[in-house]
Amino acid sequence: MKRIITLFSILTLFISQAYSQNGDSPYRTSLKVDGPIIIAGMGLSYYGLTLMQDKNGLSEEQVNALRKSDVNGFDRFSAGWDSESAKKTSDIPFYGSFALPFAMMLNDNIGAKAGQVLVLYVETMAVTGALFTMTNGNAPRTRPMVYSNDVELQEKTRANARNSFYAGHTAAAASASFFAAKIFHDFNPDSRARPYVWAAAAAVPATVGYLRLRAGKHFLSDNLLGYTMGAAAGILVPQLHKKTNKSNLSLMPITAPDYRGALLSYTF
Repeated sequence: MKRIITLFSILTLFISQAYSQNGDSPYRTSLKVDGPIIIAGMGLSYYGLTLMQDKNGLSEEQVNALRKSDVNGFDRFSAGWDSESAKKTSDIPFYGSFALPFAMMLNDNIGAKAGQVLVLYVETMAVTGALFTMTNGNAPRTRPMVYSNDVELQEKTRANARNSFYAGHTAAAASASFFAAKIFHDFNPDSRARPYVWAAAAAVPATVGYLRLRAGKHFLSDNLLGYTMGAAAGILVPQLHKKTNKSNLSLMPITAPDYRGALLSYTF
């Protein structure tokens, strides 16, 4: 309980700081809106994680009955891949992607609003985590490596072997890297570096996805969906907070006598 209270206090502190940094920023943040979204995202991420951990692994009979021909034609080519070196290498761009938003804070314009950017980053990752864990926890799919004859049976029968859908590493890397590119884009409208920043943002999760594919952790469709979901969160969360939102999307607080929340709307 003390840890929960401490975490809530830290979040409140950062969000309050972000609210005070609305001036001279392309974004508008609000304690009443962003606080509940972050807490809800973290809560759903935790709940989704328990669903993932509670999955039933395949039995030995089920593993032996698997056939590559049962995999859909789009994904079948990677059934049986299980590169250990690719798995280890994927950790480099994966963990490196989380540092990109902090690296962007070295930029004077972004660094001046570090508290606000940090809140948006936490919110982005909370949304990404909630979407991934809730989907994965409710949609068991056998990993490609389970179809390999070189993988030990003990690994194939673990619950984790059914966490293929969708690619969490790819989603998280895409979310962090595209978020970094988005904030650089919005804080530096006249910078000639913007195309290169976007290119780098696209390359990092693509590399993670390819390596996870080679490692037999996810099928191509899992990676494509993870990439899309992560990139969408990394771009849309900051976009929905923009003071001048040209996407026709808006996020606004709703206050009633017995209800407080947020309204997401799209204007045609």
